[in-house]
Amino acid sequence: MIGRTEPSSLLLTGVRLIGALRPVDVLVRDGRIAAVGPGLGSMAGPRTEHVDLDGRTVMPGLWDAHTHLTQWALARQRLDVSAARSAAEAVALVRARLAVRPPTPGTALVGYGFRDGLWPDVPTATLLDAAVGETPVVLVSGDLHCGWLSTAGLRFMGVSGHPDGMLREGDWLPLTSVVDHVSDETADAWVDEAARAAATRGVVGVVDLEITENLAPWQRRIAAGTDVLRVRAGVWEPFLDRVVAADLRTGDEVVGTHGLLSQGPLKVVTDGSLNTRTAYCHAPYPGLSGPDACGVLSVPPERLVPLMTYAHSHGLECAIHAIGDRANTLALDAFAASGARGTVEHAQLLDLADVRRFAELGVAASVQPEHAMDDRDVADRHWAGRTDRAFAYGALAQAGVRLVLGSDAPVAPLDPWVAIDAGVTRSRDGRDPWHPEQRLDLLTALAASTDQVPLTLAVGGPADLVVLDANPVEHGRTPGALRTMPVAATLLAGRWTHRTV
Repeated sequence: MIGRTEPSSLLLTGVRLIGALRPVDVLVRDGRIAAVGPGLGSMAGPRTEHVDLDGRTVMPGLWDAHTHLTQWALARQRLDVSAARSAAEAVALVRARLAVRPPTPGTALVGYGFRDGLWPDVPTATLLDAAVGETPVVLVSGDLHCGWLSTAGLRFMGVSGHPDGMLREGDWLPLTSVVDHVSDETADAWVDEAARAAATRGVVGVVDLEITENLAPWQRRIAAGTDVLRVRAGVWEPFLDRVVAADLRTGDEVVGTHGLLSQGPLKVVTDGSLNTRTAYCHAPYPGLSGPDACGVLSVPPERLVPLMTYAHSHGLECAIHAIGDRANTLALDAFAASGARGTVEHAQLLDLADVRRFAELGVAASVQPEHAMDDRDVADRHWAGRTDRAFAYGALAQAGVRLVLGSDAPVAPLDPWVAIDAGVTRSRDGRDPWHPEQRLDLLTALAASTDQVPLTLAVGGPADLVVLDANPVEHGRTPGALRTMPVAATLLAGRWTHRTV
């Protein structure tokens, strides 16, 4: 734990800082950066650990501003169906898994990652049933907004009379706690494993927006030894009054967690997603008609504004999920009406006038650049003619909007280097850049992936650092190279959470 007895100070020598011409030393004392500059050896005390980094780059540790940690930990254990290019291919993957490892009696086979927005065939319970019979199968979509279930899977989840086995939005989201249920002991072990894997990629902190009461699980995990990440725990409306009663405001540290756990924002999901064609837009989706042709508005303004006003009055920031352009307009309207501070989460399709409003209202855009790479073809089909303002990170940055980058893990991997590369290149797998005018410059993307702006080592600040085996400015000149950035070490409050040097 952070509070255990360790050397009182650490001296890193031969440190290369981004943009600096000469190497410097970094002195860490009592978990904070005490000094940065040349020749600091005389300031080191007798219990100082000396580490020569031999010119390696050091920068502030990385944060993932949007995760679902338990979901990510579970997804790492599940059948991966993300490569399926059709419903038939997904069924084949399920059949192959069942042949070698059927689920334990009384449980379901759970898969993760399908994206049906471009599939040529329709996913149905009947299609799954033909391959799995009476085995309960539950497949979770890559964007978490729908589930595809066999008939036995529907029964397992307590759903009866559903016509096709594809549950979306309001029919699906309340059931995620059922499919995600494992013992606390198992979940905590998997989360600890996932957190330690994140530390190997330079991650020092996450915003956890898991759809549950988040403080108690993290207090339990930290007490048991999960100590490699700082966590800002978001709160959802059903648990909001508990946080208010505890007089916890966004940023407040939770007592007894050694500075690892703090209160995060109120999270509200106001619309759906692109892949499920439920993101709430001004224009209808091609081929759709009826009341949901433009998507689904889950939380209308008459409910959203009072909720945000209440949270703001109790010192809580707001993290408002909005993907479609109309949902983003309404989210910004709600920030203006409530006076709340915080972020719009995702902000995938924007009216150009709303780009300016982000800056005017002081609302940050919490975005996940890898989603643009996952969804570029789906967007070209379902947002045809509008993709010049989709995932418009460049326009937001140019307007002076504060950007924070994340993964939405498990929707994308919990690895900030993946997000940084996607934001900077707008490309993956050797493809041409998609709307390259919306690229971010590297320093903007790096800063948006840390908790430190500008991108410097702040004397007096926490010694949450990442040590890199390559300089990202030079390494990033090769397309795609940032995704595999070699991380030599990670420090949290001056304590090694990952180390190869």
